[in-house]
Amino acid sequence: MSHKNIPFQTIDWTSIPKVEHKGETGTSYWQTLQFEGLRIRIVEYSKDYLADHWCEKGHIVHCLEGEFVSELKDGSSHKLTKGMTYVVTDELSSHRSASENGVKLLIIDGDFLRQIAY
Repeated sequence: MSHKNIPFQTIDWTSIPKVEHKGETGTSYWQTLQFEGLRIRIVEYSKDYLADHWCEKGHIVHCLEGEFVSELKDGSSHKLTKGMTYVVTDELSSHRSASENGVKLLIIDGDFLRQIAY
């Protein structure tokens, strides 16, 4: 059995502590599970949240509650609301999040989102 295998388990998110991360404005709170090559998080952005950096990491981001905007460094922006998801590969699109009224997200990232060179 590989050390990357994850045995069946349930996750009680109420038992995972929230860690505060300040944004340029507002605050985000992360509840994180870390496995080798895989990170799973519930992330909440406060009202008037704006990320303090442009992110290069790949993610699968699913909006659980509320809405937010994912801004891309190319100037485009994409509004996601409850039930919507975006996916991006590592180092493919610089992006940052903003939320006017707060949002709750499920974010999954890891080695499987690394860019493949052809």
